[in-house]
Amino acid sequence: MTLERTITTQSQSPGSDPEISKLVAGGNSETEAFVRKNAGWMLAAARRMLRDEARAEDCVQEAFSNIFKNLESYRGGSSLRSWMHRIVVNQALMSLRARKRLNETPIDDLLPLFDENDCRVEDRWTTLETPESLMQKSQTRETVLSLIDELPESYRVVLLLRDIEEMPTSDVAEMLGLSESNVKVRLHRARSALKKLLEPLLRGQSL
Repeated sequence: MTLERTITTQSQSPGSDPEISKLVAGGNSETEAFVRKNAGWMLAAARRMLRDEARAEDCVQEAFSNIFKNLESYRGGSSLRSWMHRIVVNQALMSLRARKRLNETPIDDLLPLFDENDCRVEDRWTTLETPESLMQKSQTRETVLSLIDELPESYRVVLLLRDIEEMPTSDVAEMLGLSESNVKVRLHRARSALKKLLEPLLRGQSL
């Protein structure tokens, strides 16, 4: 990602955060240092959402532009990083909407099967791992993320925002234009589908 392009922040109020005050009072060197400090985690978040390196880089550039344009709106209600995280996620969602798939694959084929008594049709097995524990292991984290990518877009995004980006249900609902109950339903179905995809790893086997 090209970081040479600096974004000026003239005529803006510094808000209450010391880092912002220093940034607004400084010059290009402070701006470039701020971009270098935050570009990595912002790019990682955009990459998870968009699954495209070039689009992720464009997303981060636009997010930085929005951050500098709206520094005056930041008043410390949340941490500076949380505020910036919301901006980059919103930018990624805008990019996703711009290329939204018209014929999304339904999630039903990925969900576990149950009989009329709500018992799973598949053979029983003992869980050795959980999706959460797998995400903590560097050697399986990329595998888990790649399986998340197999989920239909509307479910994948909800799962990423709630479980990977760790955003509150209310924020996810607002960003996606959904009710909180709808977000919870999609999240439950997405988690169920992911768990089924992960069953070999959960058993301690390879995929």
